[in-house]
Amino acid sequence: MCYSAQIYSDFRKYQRLGGKLDIDAYVKLAGWTKAKGIWIKLVPKSTRIALLEVSEQPEFQDEHGALLFHAVSDAEVSAIADLDAEVAKQEQRIADAEAKLASARPTKAAEKELSAAKKKRDAALEKIETEKRLVQPRETERIYPGHFAPVLIRDPATGERMVVPMRYRCRLPGWTEAMERLKPGTYNARRDKLSTVWKQLFGHNHGIIAANHFYESVSLHRLQQRELVPGERDIAVEVRFTPDPPQEMYLACLWRYVEPEREEPGFYTFAVITRDPPPEVLAAGHDRCVIPIREENLDAWLNPDTASPSSSYAILDDPIDAYYRHELAKKSEAGEET
Repeated sequence: MCYSAQIYSDFRKYQRLGGKLDIDAYVKLAGWTKAKGIWIKLVPKSTRIALLEVSEQPEFQDEHGALLFHAVSDAEVSAIADLDAEVAKQEQRIADAEAKLASARPTKAAEKELSAAKKKRDAALEKIETEKRLVQPRETERIYPGHFAPVLIRDPATGERMVVPMRYRCRLPGWTEAMERLKPGTYNARRDKLSTVWKQLFGHNHGIIAANHFYESVSLHRLQQRELVPGERDIAVEVRFTPDPPQEMYLACLWRYVEPEREEPGFYTFAVITRDPPPEVLAAGHDRCVIPIREENLDAWLNPDTASPSSSYAILDDPIDAYYRHELAKKSEAGEET
């Protein structure tokens, strides 16, 4: 399965393909994630900065662009305020624990409380520092299951190509939030399950997400093409795959809009379609691979023939010509995955 991808957060990548930014969807996303305190947790930083810069483009010099700018700005300010409040809360816990430890009868519980509070305080401070440090958008950024990312779709009502924020985990038709928690792996849709598990979406709700790398977690011994030695434990490592020759990958996706339910607002969700791996991916220790479709097939993919799924299968079976080089993923000096 593809558990992470390096996606393009610059909306101009999608605009070049005829995508129109769905401002209302992004305003709604900013509003409800702000209210739940998950704005910076689920929306990648580069995407958030790109949204702020959208208002500078000529086509957004209107009330809709202003609405987007204010919604995103408010969510950013609120997120920092929440982190500041978390730091203050943990500082108070630290002070209380230190006071107990300085008393005549210090306890193990106070030691644990002090340690836990320091960890939470330091984590909040690190997030604040990261928010301040990343003031310029990067062209790409990693997403993980649960993150929101821009996905290019064909609007069923208007026929227009739209860039919509979608959560990277699809909630299947008929599922509730509780059912989804029991089966959290629906961020990928297996090609061999498209006619069964995904039949209500395949041939109907197609999208693409632009990426330049994808990541997989593999067993170290499989990466090294050997068997485990007696007594050796299975160690998981993260591998980054890159197409050669280097090129943008338009990953085939399925999506679904989840209607509002109780206190949960309506929102979009998606899954990346995967297939059996080419030899080089299998040799690197993984048994699945994403499907980057050819740019000349985008229109047919986004506007599928609902009466005949064979044409959609043909597109999936004719991906880009690429050899997927792999390397161990490493952390840069800034602490970001590279």
